[in-house]
Amino acid sequence: PARHFDTKTTEPISFFLSGLEELLAWQPDTNDDFNVSAVPLAKRQPPLHSRRPRTLVCHDMRGGYLEDRFIQGSATRNPYVFYHWRYIDVFVYFSHRTVTIPPVCWTNAAHRNGVPVLGTFITEWTDGEKLCEAFLAAGAEAYRAVAEQLARIAQHYRFDGWLVNIENTLSAGAVGNLPPFLRHLTAQVHNAVPGGLVIWYDSVLQNGTLRWQNELTQENRVFFDACDGLFTNYNWKEEHLERTRALAGPRHTDVYVGIDVFARGDVIGGGFDTDKSLRLIRQHGLSAAIFAPGWVYEHLGEENFLRNENKFWGSLAEYLPTHSICTLPLATSFSLGMGTSRFLDGKEEEAGPWYDLSAQEIQPLYPEHEGRLSTSCCLQDAWCGGSSLRVQGTIPPGEEHMAIRLFSLQMPAPPKLFLTLLYKLEGPNPEEFTVALELTTWDSGTCHEGNVTSLPEPNGRHHPRFLPAPPPGLAKLLATCDRGSHGWTSRCYELDLQDCSLRDLSLLVSCHQPSPQEMPFTCLLGEVRVLDAATMASSPPQVQSLSASQLWWQ
Repeated sequence: PARHFDTKTTEPISFFLSGLEELLAWQPDTNDDFNVSAVPLAKRQPPLHSRRPRTLVCHDMRGGYLEDRFIQGSATRNPYVFYHWRYIDVFVYFSHRTVTIPPVCWTNAAHRNGVPVLGTFITEWTDGEKLCEAFLAAGAEAYRAVAEQLARIAQHYRFDGWLVNIENTLSAGAVGNLPPFLRHLTAQVHNAVPGGLVIWYDSVLQNGTLRWQNELTQENRVFFDACDGLFTNYNWKEEHLERTRALAGPRHTDVYVGIDVFARGDVIGGGFDTDKSLRLIRQHGLSAAIFAPGWVYEHLGEENFLRNENKFWGSLAEYLPTHSICTLPLATSFSLGMGTSRFLDGKEEEAGPWYDLSAQEIQPLYPEHEGRLSTSCCLQDAWCGGSSLRVQGTIPPGEEHMAIRLFSLQMPAPPKLFLTLLYKLEGPNPEEFTVALELTTWDSGTCHEGNVTSLPEPNGRHHPRFLPAPPPGLAKLLATCDRGSHGWTSRCYELDLQDCSLRDLSLLVSCHQPSPQEMPFTCLLGEVRVLDAATMASSPPQVQSLSASQLWWQ
């Protein structure tokens, strides 16, 4: 069927639903398998329902369903990717179709990094008015059927809920049923999807007129009260934030104040001035909804996209609380889910552009330290996938060691950890440096390395012991302990901890000979793994009952 497969190539594609009939007629289909997310939502700290202000990203690019609709990837040159997952809480895929089901590659990438994904249910213009009459004014049975279908769709495709956007006037009969519809949808989504969310967009008022408020008011509050949050329109000033904060009361972090990165209308700041808007929102303790950050790609062009993207998110980092990983194993090759070549074990397997967000790996923090060390993506060389992580900067005069944080962690440390690192030193004098992994633990009087007699490390910094060869029984898993290839160096480490809580994983750069001048430093990271020794010893379950269907040989 054309909905599930591209008519030109027969490849499986992600799709949307148009109109009420398609929504109500939808049911699970055997052709759906490709569209069901294969990656469960990873746990992270703090969880979504904690009371700190959140960041929502609403992705709206050229109508949606572009190259990201190809479920098994495409040969796209310079595609748009998002990878600052550590800095955001919720990802919304937006289009102007009635029912926007997020392309599954986005759900897979977001879930792997612990971020829930929402689709969009939108009605607009005169067609929207007719649609709302048909399901809202018609009474409880009709609106309950729509709510139940939307919840079923989210559950079936394994994404996490809906942004609801009613951008048309409503009759008295329709608007009267809107709050009970939202309550029923929210209850159904919570029931069908663990941690599910329904967010309302600031559009119609309780009397049915379409008038954007740019804040939480007595006129739109009834919709806020019926669901998990409000996403405000973009043309606000500071007084709107003050009134919103007062009216929202204890639910102030459920108000996501809209920032249009394209800066359309009368706004405080967009583009590279987005930080001005974000700073004000945070001063009032509110959450933020960053709309169309694809501005970086669309407005500044595809050529220097990765550099501009790091610059854009780096400019906001001060106002974006980050998230910690709270489960092991942690393993990543830093791949962005795109590339100009495909690499395996440090060797280029296939040249040519590719794009598949489902293949994006866990993404690190991207700290922007001016002049010191910073991280960026390198497409020219990788250990596995399409990219590696470039760490570069300068070592100040006389410094022996510098560390750069890769991941924030928050979990009890298992008694024994194995760590692996694959790296390639570059730059004018690579022989001057060594790199290793450093783990820090939270300060506590009880945390010890090794046996109880050893002293606690100063400021909780632990330098895992180098393993020249893998321990018996783990040779298969840690096969690369002592051998890199194609210029990559491989290292394995072990660390024994007692009563500790993990805090950060960093790359530690050491100079053999501190220099009176500052020294340029460049290194590529190809893979990092942090493994709990206890769970690694057990062999993974065997794959069973594998079947293949719908084969077509070309």
